[in-house]
Amino acid sequence: MNTKTVDYLIVGQGLAGSCLAVQLLERKKKIAVIDRPIEHAASRVAAGLFNPITGKTFSLTWLADKLFSYLHLFYQHTEQVTRQHFFYPMPVYRPFASAGEQNDWIGKSADNQYAPYLEKLSASPIFELQVNNPYGGLLLKQCGYLDTVKFLNAVRMLISKKGILIEELFNEDELGLHSGGVSYRHLKAERVIFCQGIAVNQSRFFSWLPIQPLKGEVLQLETDVQVPRIYNRGVYVVPGVWKAGATYNRFDTSPGVTPVARKELTTSLDLLVRFPYQVSNQLWGLRPTVPDRRPILGSHPEFNKLVLFNGLGTKGVSLAPYFSHHLAEWLENGLDLNNAVAVQRYKSLYWKSA
Repeated sequence: MNTKTVDYLIVGQGLAGSCLAVQLLERKKKIAVIDRPIEHAASRVAAGLFNPITGKTFSLTWLADKLFSYLHLFYQHTEQVTRQHFFYPMPVYRPFASAGEQNDWIGKSADNQYAPYLEKLSASPIFELQVNNPYGGLLLKQCGYLDTVKFLNAVRMLISKKGILIEELFNEDELGLHSGGVSYRHLKAERVIFCQGIAVNQSRFFSWLPIQPLKGEVLQLETDVQVPRIYNRGVYVVPGVWKAGATYNRFDTSPGVTPVARKELTTSLDLLVRFPYQVSNQLWGLRPTVPDRRPILGSHPEFNKLVLFNGLGTKGVSLAPYFSHHLAEWLENGLDLNNAVAVQRYKSLYWKSA
C-alpha cells in the first residue's frame, strides 16, 4: 500500500476530535482520522445542552463570554459547510427552588456579567401548564442544544470527503515516533492528536493524566406536547432530541443502565414538569473529567509530536468549539496555550510516573 502523508493524524471523533477536524480542514490542512463509533460514547449519548448559567448555585460558566459567542458562530458555520442541521438555539427556563433563591437573583440580576445571558427574571409563576415554578425563575438566552449524533455524523461525512477516515479502533502499538513526525501503518503525519475521551487512560503515553470517568445516564422521552424551551432544575428536559438527565456517578463505571438512575431522574422530572411523558429508552455513557474541571490541551512533556485534546467533561458542547480553535492556533500559528488548560500543568505527574 502506498504511503500517504498528512499534516495531522487525529485519534477519536467525539466532540473534541470532530471540532478539531473542522478547524484543521478550515485551515486547508490534510488530516486523517481514526475512529470507530462506540454506542455508549458520551458524545453520542449526551443531550447536547449548552447553557451559560449552570449548577445548583446558578454559576456563570468559566470563560462564558468567549465560549458562548464563539460556539454560536462555529456550529452555524459548520452547518453551512456540511449542509446539515444540528444546532438549535433555544431558551432555558430555570425555576427558583425557594423565595430565598428568588431574592438572591433579584439582587444578582443587576450585575452586568449576567446581562448577556438573562432574558427575563420572573418573581411569580410562568409557563404554568408545563412546569412547576411557584417562585418564578430565570429565562436564559444564548442557550440551546446540539443534536450531537447529527453533528458527529455530518462531520464524519465531511472528513470522508476532504480527508482520510479510517473506521477502526486505533492500535497504539502501530504508532511510530520519528524525528520528523509520526507514522501509523501507511500514514505519515507531522503530529498525532489524541482525542479519545476516557480511552486515553489505556494509552502508554497519556495514562498518567488525571482523566477520570464520570458515568451519566439519561432518559429518552416521548410526548405529544409542544415544548418551545428547555427546562432545567434538578434535571434538564431538552425537546427535539427529547432527552432528560443527567446523573453524575463517579463511583459506578460499570456498563449498562441502572434502576437507581431511572428512579432518580423520573423523581426529579416529576417535580419539574407538568406535561405528560413516557420513557422510551434509557442511555448511559462515560464522560472524561478532570479534577480542576478544565480541558487538557497540548503536547506530551517528553514527545512533542504527541498532542492531547481531552477532558471536556460535562460541558463538551460548550468547550469543544473554542478550545479546538485555541489548539489549532497553537498548532499552526504558535499561539501560547492558556495555562489553565495546558498539559504542562500536570507535567509533574508524568515525571513521577516515568
